Amino acid sequence: MSEQPKRRRSPTGADRTRDAERTRERILDAALVEFGEHGFAGARISAIARRAGANQQLISYYFDGKEGLYRALTERWRTRSGELGRQDAPLDEVVSAFTHVGGDQRHWVRLLIWQALAGDREEGDAAYQRAMVDDLRRRRENGEIAPELDPAYLQLALFGMAVAPTLLAHFAENVTGLAADSPEFIEGYREQLRLIVARLA
Repeated sequence: MSEQPKRRRSPTGADRTRDAERTRERILDAALVEFGEHGFAGARISAIARRAGANQQLISYYFDGKEGLYRALTERWRTRSGELGRQDAPLDEVVSAFTHVGGDQRHWVRLLIWQALAGDREEGDAAYQRAMVDDLRRRRENGEIAPELDPAYLQLALFGMAVAPTLLAHFAENVTGLAADSPEFIEGYREQLRLIVARLA
């Protein structure tokens, strides 16, 4: 006697929600790689769908196309960045955390380069960046940064230090003898940044 085939259980509402969230995150991860490698203009929705293992129509459904996907990526980065730049954390820990993200998120740094080269500005960029300067101003008032340091210029310098290993990977390897994405380099660089930032007071 043959066994009756088991009926597939239809996903519950909670399962469907989790599946949709996982698919959405897979699409965003794939979009980050594609935008990082080709910039906004060169990125292809079909390539993103292939990378994500998702139906191309889902990108339109979840993000309303390429521009919506790009905006969602930017929003995801701002959320992540807010978590890293906690106001209650010492500045050396904040800079160190961003350096680690720069190592893990090479595609995001590449995307920033594409934006800069194209002269693109995302809505809300200026306010988001001014908030980071305001945080440094608060830290200066609290004595964490020397009074003669200008928070705006300091923010630019700290951001440059955080992304330098990704932007200047060959230079980093030439001067240190370590590959810029190696654990040894990343840990050494983070420790040196901690020491540099500690001297800002």
